Amino acid sequence: MGSKTNASGYRARRPLSIFAVLGLCCFFYLLGAWQRSGSGKADKLALKVNNLMTGCTVLPNLSFESHHSDVEIVRPDVLKAKAFKPCDMKYTDYTPCQEQDQAMKFPRENMIYRERHCPAEKEKLHCLIPAPEGYTTPFPWPKSRDYAYYANVPYKSLTVEKAVQNWVQFQGNVFKFPGGGTMFPQGADAYIDELASVIPIADGSVRTALDTGCGVASWGAYLLKRNVLAMSFAPKDNHEAQVQFALERGVPAVIGVLGTIRLPYPSRAFDMAQCSRCLIPWTSNEGMYLMEVDRVLRPGGYWILSGPPINWKTYYQTWKRSKEDLKAEQTKLEELAESLCWEKKYEKGDIAIWRKKINDKSCKRKSPNSCDLDNADDVWYQKMEVCKTPLPEVTSKTEVAGGELQKFPARLFAVPPRIAQGIIPGVTAESYQEDNKLWKKHVNAYKRMNKLIGTTRYRNVMDMNAGLGGFAAVLESQKSWVMNVVPTIAENTLGVVYERGLIGIYHDW
Repeated sequence: MGSKTNASGYRARRPLSIFAVLGLCCFFYLLGAWQRSGSGKADKLALKVNNLMTGCTVLPNLSFESHHSDVEIVRPDVLKAKAFKPCDMKYTDYTPCQEQDQAMKFPRENMIYRERHCPAEKEKLHCLIPAPEGYTTPFPWPKSRDYAYYANVPYKSLTVEKAVQNWVQFQGNVFKFPGGGTMFPQGADAYIDELASVIPIADGSVRTALDTGCGVASWGAYLLKRNVLAMSFAPKDNHEAQVQFALERGVPAVIGVLGTIRLPYPSRAFDMAQCSRCLIPWTSNEGMYLMEVDRVLRPGGYWILSGPPINWKTYYQTWKRSKEDLKAEQTKLEELAESLCWEKKYEKGDIAIWRKKINDKSCKRKSPNSCDLDNADDVWYQKMEVCKTPLPEVTSKTEVAGGELQKFPARLFAVPPRIAQGIIPGVTAESYQEDNKLWKKHVNAYKRMNKLIGTTRYRNVMDMNAGLGGFAAVLESQKSWVMNVVPTIAENTLGVVYERGLIGIYHDW
């Protein structure tokens, strides 16, 4: 009975609540309408205040500036970006420090005139280098390895002079690169296959390579698919800069020459080096050029020579040289290689391969005069000398001088020997790992801002202040490569970059 009574009372009060709510709504609606009509007391007050304000006068000498005497208000100057005008079209292929007119003022002895000679301050250009007329976005990799637009590198001389060697062919509005070379006209792939029968290219033991006198860098181009990164160089000569073809193809290359100045690479940098008819006089200057290759070749690394004087018995008439001359040259070459502690591993047809010993303990012949080991990486504009760069000391015949490297790609993030041994000031194994973590965050942020990073859209990439190579290591892929530049005024870390299986160069900017 109690529950029925409560329910009945609830039903009785419900209509009263509804009427009360409706009444309040109507009251506030009418009140609002009255206020909007302008008859409300509040509106009369507001109008009165407005009328008073219109009668105000503003003093003519009223100042709204701050009058704090103890704080000087500094107004920063407006920074204006300096606009550089385009250079004349004649400078389309301008390369600072490598201009032909400037080069011809220097001696031709030992290729001095092909070395780097920079203009005086008053002769430097302060304008933007224009692209060639009709410039077209290059083909994406890997198509760019085999094709380049003529408009981007408008030079046909190589298509004539190297026609039978399959360097480059001209077809319509493009160049085609069949992958040939002076000593491998049948193609770089077949040539590399022969090298791989002796050199462990496939297992990651060989990662960095040096191509001296590279031409259009087909050797380096075809090594890329085998996960070997080659630094190729050739001089800027009457064929223009041959490396311009290489860069257009998406292949690492720089203008350079073995002359009188040390190569701009650290000691013990490359796993493999080659000369394919590069026309470098290896036995001249008491073997100085071979000693420079020895400096940059890693203990256990390989040197390949295909061309004179190898296979001289077959080619002496073609080369227009006597048997005696060529035989004496090869004998001297063999003696120099042995004095550098290189062991000959292979000679067949046009190819000979030597391997550098892993340390100096197993050398049987007396080496040339020793260079200063402490200056082995001090190379920028430093004269080449007739001396052998000594290897770091070891405690046993099986120890690799300078430290053993892991196979690629493991070496990419392993602690490099130069860091593990405390050679790089201020860098420890822990700070090295922290640097890698930091670069992973940076690159991830870059990719969020530009999703094309890491794709074939950006094939040739330059890190202008590479440090330990963290950026290149994180970005590492078959789609792009990074030229790691270590400024000459920065801490010398380029050796670390190479120990990681990356490539780079010194520069003074």
